[in-house]
Amino acid sequence: MKIEALVVEEKNAPFVREELELEQPGPGEVLVRVVASGVCHTDAITQAGDMPLPLPGVLGHEGSGVVEAIGEGVDSVVVGDHVIMGWPYCGQCRNCRRGEHRYCDLLGPAVASGQRFLGPQAGSSAYSRADGTTLSGHFFGQSSFATYSLANANALVTVDPEVPLELVGVLACGITTGAGAVLNTARPSAGESVVVYGAGAVGLAAIMAARNTPATTIIAIDLHDSRLELAQKYGATHTINSGRENALERILEVCGGPADYVIDCTGVVAVIEEAAEAVGMLGTLILIGGAPAQARFSLDHQRTLWGRTVVGTLGGSGTSQELIPALIDLYRQGRFPFDELVQYYAFDQVERAFGDSKSGQTIKPVLRIG
Repeated sequence: MKIEALVVEEKNAPFVREELELEQPGPGEVLVRVVASGVCHTDAITQAGDMPLPLPGVLGHEGSGVVEAIGEGVDSVVVGDHVIMGWPYCGQCRNCRRGEHRYCDLLGPAVASGQRFLGPQAGSSAYSRADGTTLSGHFFGQSSFATYSLANANALVTVDPEVPLELVGVLACGITTGAGAVLNTARPSAGESVVVYGAGAVGLAAIMAARNTPATTIIAIDLHDSRLELAQKYGATHTINSGRENALERILEVCGGPADYVIDCTGVVAVIEEAAEAVGMLGTLILIGGAPAQARFSLDHQRTLWGRTVVGTLGGSGTSQELIPALIDLYRQGRFPFDELVQYYAFDQVERAFGDSKSGQTIKPVLRIG
């Protein structure tokens, strides 16, 4: 079938709208008519060549839409279902069996090979041009910067039709990453402290989640006063503009010593190293932000030896089928207002969306597609 998609031809090339051919769903696959797709920092770094997706290719990994057709063996959804396309996973490896789909042994080929990674069609791409040449698709199992997408059935999360479908695609990655870092990775106890470096979409989602825990000190750090005002609105008990204040000194002052949990949403090496200094004995540094490829950071060995934990988290950990419905329930209860972070853009305004997000003008851009 013919679809419209945003194609990146080569490293640092722009997104160009193009007509492509997309195969019908094979075994275990579902054809989804894409309604909307969030625009994420991961798409930007892939365009820049910091993710190994072979180019040319179709990006997008925060898609929501309507099931149009199902492949052989699919019984988890039916045509007409409203769905979010979550992260792909094999379901068979040790980590998948543990309920940690984000850490599937096949995560690399699942998200960035540009090809199918499961079933009899593994190693092939369903995306091609009019001359028959194939190009990369299946980005995070969906390539949702397109009017239609092929997704793995086991990655789909069905959504109540009463929930705005164009809104919830962002729960496939960025918003869920921030919330899950708190709810699944940190899990703060009564009276503990949570510090969030970077109050963009992911950081604000972490702050919203922290407000739903027993943590009593929630500190947001950013360079933009406008974002810090939002952080305070969504649950931060304290805010720090690190352009005007020494963030580390203020953290130690507010917490009466080191923090229990510090979450880095920036991916900036200098910030990560500062964040590590804010964590004391038995404290935890949680890494979310995507640094450039091959980035390295250093830690003081002795202070780390004294019970400090450093852990990375992908996609909020856990499973889409558990975390996403929980966040939607919190949203419907008024306890997780992530909808207030979203600003919509037309399908072909992805470059503008990236620019507005980088400048701080927009917190969470979403492309309206169908």
